Order: sequence, then structure tokens, then C-alpha cells
Amino acid sequence: MASQMMEALMELCQEKHIDQLYLIDRLEESLAKSYTDILHLPFGAEVTIDRATGKVYVYELVPVESSYNEETDEYGEFEKRDVTPKDTSRIAAKHAKDEINAIVRNSAREQIYEEFSDRIGDIITGTVLQSTPDFTIVKIREGVEAELPHFDQRRYHDEDGNPTERNERPAGERYMHNQRIKAVIIDVRDPNNTVQPVRGEHSRPPIVISRTHPMLIRRLFENEVPEVYEGTVEVMSVAREPGQRSKVAVRSLDSRLDPVGACVGPKGSRVRAVVSELRGERVDVILWDADPARYVGNALSPAKVTRVLIDEEKNYAGVIVPDDQLSLAIGKEGQNARLAARLTGWHIDIKSETLAADILRNMPARPEPEDDLIDDGEPARCQYVSEDGVRCRNQARPGSRFCGVHEQDAIDAAEDLI
Repeated sequence: MASQMMEALMELCQEKHIDQLYLIDRLEESLAKSYTDILHLPFGAEVTIDRATGKVYVYELVPVESSYNEETDEYGEFEKRDVTPKDTSRIAAKHAKDEINAIVRNSAREQIYEEFSDRIGDIITGTVLQSTPDFTIVKIREGVEAELPHFDQRRYHDEDGNPTERNERPAGERYMHNQRIKAVIIDVRDPNNTVQPVRGEHSRPPIVISRTHPMLIRRLFENEVPEVYEGTVEVMSVAREPGQRSKVAVRSLDSRLDPVGACVGPKGSRVRAVVSELRGERVDVILWDADPARYVGNALSPAKVTRVLIDEEKNYAGVIVPDDQLSLAIGKEGQNARLAARLTGWHIDIKSETLAADILRNMPARPEPEDDLIDDGEPARCQYVSEDGVRCRNQARPGSRFCGVHEQDAIDAAEDLI
């Protein structure tokens, strides 16, 4: 019986590409733990498997009294006493099956980790195998599966309210069996990691993919736009609200090439392919600019911007737009302004021209210099005062405290108040 078990073990090792000596060592360790509990051995057991016959020998570890150390309260030496039971082959066979399954699973995970750990951020195309309320299993290729988590984060959180599980599925998306989807790899779980595993990690695929990550849009544009793939057009920044709307800032390394036109494609064909893969998510492609004022103005597209005031110390951008463009610049529930702020990295404050003019009207007037000899008794006179202390002689425009020449200069002077 023992020799038959050994032959079966060797065949399995060859079939599963497992090192024979490694498997036997693992079996000896596992059996030693089991027999310690089964035989109630206080100091443990040692198990030896004959490599030729497969016979199992169990030894009780008996401490040598002279090796006792009072400081550590431990014995330094042990004697072995043979306590081999009669039914060792049956127990060994069960442990061999469990150990082989564990080794095969761990070996497969190690191979997947070695292959995919350097591919984080890459796009993959897979087939939906199974979808549950918490995650979707996607087959990348034969023997390699990935997990697309979409846990309800209101249910899975720690004591501080921080989510303990991911949600990488855009709101409203549902997946059917055998449906092909594209996603990006965001994590590959290390099978040898000592950190506490997530719930059910050992039964879940080691590769984690996402359809909400901004990197997905970068990779889709690389697939659809040859100029982006070749590096002639560069995607500088992506801001995304998955399933609803995204903004992409691009620039061209070739002055003769329009980067926005290259990404949109003939009759919008390229950007339409990206939108189709994102299930109808709206994608705005805007021109990146090294000038923060122009960049912020472009980011608020499709709204038209009158003026952008930049405060680099406070990372603040004050934007003035025509009255009829205010709601378009802010967007539904502030979405356009929110995405523009994420895209540019600036804090954006949007005001209409009327509101900006009201702020100017309520500004405290500059103190008049004592040596100003010009009469200022006329109430409709322009309030502008030059750097030399000379007040403008022109009449103010109706509804304004400044004349047509100096009204724009007054707006510039009110930059810190807007």
C-alpha cells in the first residue's frame, strides 16, 4: 500500500511539475502537526517518509532533562521514540492530496504574479465567466482569470468608515455571460504576501481589474489613435466621473499636428470608438497649454471664458464668463467645473460678468491724493486714478464707476477680490 502511494505521488509530481523532494518535505511537516494533535504529544512529533518504499514513521519528541534551560524555560535536546500507528498510510494519503492541491494552487498563483505584476496599468480584453453581486470573474486566457470588484462600499468598511473592498465598476454597467469587455490591471495579489488577506482572497482570482480607473481612457486612446500610441500626441491629464463624463487634456509634440483633431478623428470616429467602449460615457478632448490661464479656460469647454485670473501662491484660478455661459461653465450639479479642477489641478472659482461688475462697484474707492488739483465734484466722473495720482477726466459709463477706457483696467486691479 505504501509503495503504491509513493508511485502515485511521483506520477502526480511529474504531471503537475512539482519537485518530489519539496512535496515529501511538505508532507512530513503536515503529518507531524497532525500526529501531534492525534496522539496528544506534548512536545510534538517528527515524521519521516521512506523515499523508496513510502512507509511513514512517526516519532515522539521526548525532552532530555539535562538540556533544560531555566532562563528560557525550554529544552534544548530531544530524543525520538517510535510511536508509529498502524493506519499511517490512510492518513498520509489524505494529507498528500491536500498538500498537492495547495502546492498546485500556490504554484499557479506564483506564475501569474510573476507574469502580470509588471503589467499593472496595461489594458486587457477578457470574457465574462460569472457575475455575482460583489464581483465579476473575467477570463483573460485559458487558466488565467481576473476579478472586477464592485462591492457595495456602504457594507464593507472598517470602524473609521473607510472602505475595505473596491468598487471598480461604473454605475449602471451590467455584464452578461460570455460578454467581452476591456479593463486595466490595477493590482496583482502576491501569494507569498504576509499582510492579512482580504475576505476570501484565496478563492478569488489574483488579478484585479478596473473599468473606472482614468488609465483605461489613456489605454483606449492609445488603441484608437496611432499618434497617441507612437507618442506624437501625448495625453497629459485625465479627469473622470465613471459612467458619466470625462475630460482628457492632450498636446502635440509636432507643431504641425492638431492633437485634439487627431484624437477626435475623421467625423469623430476615433473618440466615438472610445465612447462606445465606455458604454456612452461622454468624453471631452481639450488642448493642454503651459499657460495656466489658457489651460483652465480650455478645460471649462464647451463654455466660453471671458477672462481667467491666476493666483499661483494660492493655486487659485478666478474665471469670468458671460452671463449666458455661467450654467454651462459650472455644468450639471457642478460637474463641468469639478472635472476641470481635477484636470488642471487648480482651484477654480467661476463668476459671471454681471457679478464681477457688482464686486467692482462695491470696491472701496482709492484715496484721493491731496495734491490732485482736478475738481471731482461731478458724480458721473470716472473713478480711475493713475499711478501718478492723476484722476481720469472722462465721464463714467452708465451703470459703472469707470469710463470705457479704464473699465477693463479696473477689472484687472480687482483680481484679489474675485
